[in-house]
Amino acid sequence: MPSASTERERWNQKYGESPGAWLEPDPFLARAFSEYIQPLFPHGGSALDLAGGAGRHSIWLAKQGWDVTLIDLSETGVELARQNAGPLAAHIHFVIDDLTQFRASQTQFDLVMGFFYLERKIFPEIVKALRPGGLLLYKTYTTDQLKLPGGPKDASHLLAPGELLRLVGGMRVLHDREVVAEKATAEIVATKHE
Repeated sequence: MPSASTERERWNQKYGESPGAWLEPDPFLARAFSEYIQPLFPHGGSALDLAGGAGRHSIWLAKQGWDVTLIDLSETGVELARQNAGPLAAHIHFVIDDLTQFRASQTQFDLVMGFFYLERKIFPEIVKALRPGGLLLYKTYTTDQLKLPGGPKDASHLLAPGELLRLVGGMRVLHDREVVAEKATAEIVATKHE
């Protein structure tokens, strides 16, 4: 496993080289928002964006009236997020931190989301970070990505088939899908029991 400082340098470089490439939210966020998030939280709420990088998901959610805490390892990514947010930055709390050591605080969120980041050992803490009745929205690569161009090629960053379901064990799953198209991904929406 690369060290936190090596990962930070790698992501700082990626964000620095192509700052405009990190603006569009994943389409799964908008779909999940209309199907699951909005019906449960029609007046908004609080969200935690894990490995939020340049803020594409946090900013989109802030536009919908949510207060968001964005955590990322990359100072460059977080600074880009702050710049990209413009006036919406008032609704986003920006945190630079190493998520491999993530521990849920006393604050619980209505929504925790993670896109294309995988650190298996923190899933129990991710669940703790949700308030009862809160939603987990998660999407990342699977091992089928090894057969496709692009994306990570380190198996430690890839989910095995059915693994995401196991990682959220004990939660009520509202949506679960694994697909191999231009990317091989698994996505889930699950709710924490009240």
